[in-house]
Amino acid sequence: MIFDKSFIDKLRDNDEKAQKTFYQKLAPKMYGICLRFAADRSEADDILQEGFIRVFLHLKDFRGEGSLEGWVRRTIVNTAINFYKKRIKRGLPTDLAFLKETKDDSHQVIEKLAADELLELIRSLPDGYRTVFNLNVIEGYTHKEIGEMLDISENTSKSQLSRARVSLQKKLKARKEKENFGKSDKH
Repeated sequence: MIFDKSFIDKLRDNDEKAQKTFYQKLAPKMYGICLRFAADRSEADDILQEGFIRVFLHLKDFRGEGSLEGWVRRTIVNTAINFYKKRIKRGLPTDLAFLKETKDDSHQVIEKLAADELLELIRSLPDGYRTVFNLNVIEGYTHKEIGEMLDISENTSKSQLSRARVSLQKKLKARKEKENFGKSDKH
């Protein structure tokens, strides 16, 4: 959806009707982003709420370069990253804290999987794996950019992505074996 200048001005003036319309139009898409980064729906709800608070507080900073929706998306992604960083600062366990570099050359592509199943598998990944996977594969950031965002090395980002892929492949294989086992029981 394209928001014109007069609508954006209403948002900046804290027009409640415009804010409600804006939220109703963008929240479902942005919630999808939150779900990919969060471990569960409760975290996704928190990220979405915090993200939209930031959007409304910092709307004055939107310069009109590019789409407003793209700016909101970037704000939501940054909110998800900050949510992850807060977990680290509070001392909550994350896999990045205990990372050891490893090499893995397996790069199989996840194909023909229903969106809900894929989302479930991605959400089951440890925090660091999930965050790097989303930033690289879904959002298109480079490992260098991810390293800067998460305060980790480029190699750590690469390793996290590799481990995420291996983990997803194992989960897919286990799911497929379970499905095949169920089918053989019926015959």
